[in-house]
Amino acid sequence: MIIQTAPAGTPRLAIMMYEHTALCRNFAHAFGNARFQPLSPPELMIHVVSNHDAGWFDFDRDPQIDPASELPYNLAETPPAFITETSRRSPEFNQRQHAYCGLISSMHSWGLYNGRYGLSKVVLLDKVAAKDRPLADTMLNGELERQQRLKAELAQDAEARAWIGERKLFQNYKALQFIDTLALYFNRIHPTERVEQSFENVPASPDEDVTITIRPAGDKTYSLAPFPFATQDGEFAFCGRRITPADGHKAGGWPAALKALPTEWECFRLVEA
Repeated sequence: MIIQTAPAGTPRLAIMMYEHTALCRNFAHAFGNARFQPLSPPELMIHVVSNHDAGWFDFDRDPQIDPASELPYNLAETPPAFITETSRRSPEFNQRQHAYCGLISSMHSWGLYNGRYGLSKVVLLDKVAAKDRPLADTMLNGELERQQRLKAELAQDAEARAWIGERKLFQNYKALQFIDTLALYFNRIHPTERVEQSFENVPASPDEDVTITIRPAGDKTYSLAPFPFATQDGEFAFCGRRITPADGHKAGGWPAALKALPTEWECFRLVEA
């Protein structure tokens, strides 16, 4: 799950990964205009964007606890024994829908550990302790094998064959990365702490990538330049629940607390700069 930042001494918003991917799904439906090609094939891409973190769903209901904060572990801080398992389960879930969904999801899992195929300076594998590298390497090698297997399967279909050409494949992969990181901008950062941020390598087409900059514009509004969505002045929202360490000490522990705590929504608007 995602534990949003918060002012010192205040409860923090805990966002389940299915709540994060729900926001991603809304971005995916809205993505595309005269400048930016929409997601294609649409049904399969909407599915994988909506479920790219499906491996977390069971884990979030009964999370491991960070002893430093006494809260559930925050996303990338989750110990390798657990995060490598969620990274494997997500493409497993998606490939049951379609081989292409499994391929894009597997690329997402592998890319997180490897600087998003060179598109990001953040390399999760660098943060994995030496004692945990065999566990990570086993998962990552398994995903490379999965990708080769799924590509071979897709290559047998005349329509799907066009989707796995390198430019088209990475257009869709990069679109998922943009949608994911844009959602994380809102999910991970408290509204009072959000600042200007740039998203590199956003695909406008198979042959053109651009950098999109987001800026807080006041009154729960954020401007984007260039603007990648079909609807100007669109409203979006996500939810979570406010938590403190004390919630985990109640009867039933964190599973009961996360189920019982009230849902809180945050709404925001996206406009063209």
